[in-house]
Amino acid sequence: MATERDYYLILGVERTASDAQIKRAYRKLAQQWHPDVNKDAAADDRFKEINEAYQVLSDPTRRQTYDMFGRAGLGADPNAGFAGGFGGFGDIFDAFFGGAASGVRRGRPQAGADLRYDLRISFEEAIRGADKEIEFAVLVRCETCSGSGAKPGTAPITCPQCNGRGEVRTTRQTMLGQMVNVTTCPRCRGEGRIIETPCETCHGDGRIEQRRTIRVTIPPGIDEGHQIRLSNEGEVGPRGGPPGSLYVAVHVTPHPSLRREGTELIHEARISIAQAALGTRIQVPTPDGDEEVEIKAGTQPGTEIRLRGKGVPHLRRSTSRGDLHVFVEVAVPTKLSKRQRELLEELAEEGREPVSENGRGGLREKLGLG
Repeated sequence: MATERDYYLILGVERTASDAQIKRAYRKLAQQWHPDVNKDAAADDRFKEINEAYQVLSDPTRRQTYDMFGRAGLGADPNAGFAGGFGGFGDIFDAFFGGAASGVRRGRPQAGADLRYDLRISFEEAIRGADKEIEFAVLVRCETCSGSGAKPGTAPITCPQCNGRGEVRTTRQTMLGQMVNVTTCPRCRGEGRIIETPCETCHGDGRIEQRRTIRVTIPPGIDEGHQIRLSNEGEVGPRGGPPGSLYVAVHVTPHPSLRREGTELIHEARISIAQAALGTRIQVPTPDGDEEVEIKAGTQPGTEIRLRGKGVPHLRRSTSRGDLHVFVEVAVPTKLSKRQRELLEELAEEGREPVSENGRGGLREKLGLG
């Protein structure tokens, strides 16, 4: 190379760049300056310069030598081992084709599509579990042609364009040698076979639409948004392809007085001032039915009463359940009868608690009008 530019500068990376950063920079530059892509007169020299820099900086031993001694430490030929350094030109191939060849089907039937079914269940069913029947439309194997897509008495033939491989290869000559591009065969769409005489029932697809009813088991503890995957219950693939999966998306109807947080249940119990002061017993809804709970005398607002094991089962450990948390809320009446007011005034007087008269005295006293 005529130029003596710094290798890091050539690739546009810092001297502290990681291997991944160096490789990423190389791929970007290789795509930009490859002579088959860039018709600039300087493209050929620039591409060689980029490859030389990458060969040194992608090799940990040679990079260390270069960092210590510069190009002089690499000897007469900094490109030594050029062909082997790319692993069969793998980096250049990836730079242009992104490894596309690895994803090409080789004559295998296409798999069927996955399906989604939205199922609504009650709050109680989500906690206890249930068995539900669902009905949906799905593409199933055509019985007339047994899923082959060919008219009975005939059979698919090998695709003449790809000879049954399901892929076609195009080769072009570059300065680095032959470059091979592999793509899905456009005629058979990667299946390796074509149908000359289609089945009259499915018109060559190998599938027909049908209504199907299946039973789905809802596990205890399932929650809103969870999905149940049923393998092989989706659509079958065209012309004998394997079936996809059915995903049952679960939606839970909210409970009127219970709120769920994971495996824990929350209930807010409203009681009166008298009940909080004197104590009482209330009915609390649980997944197993109402349960009587004692409110002790003198209970304060925000007090928590925990009912252990009355929450939601753990989805993967149905023998273990969360708890139900009862939070006590003391309701203050906004309107009082005459007798209620008299009783509360007597209570306040007994406790020597200052209160306003008829709901007005407090404000009047503050204004100096009392």
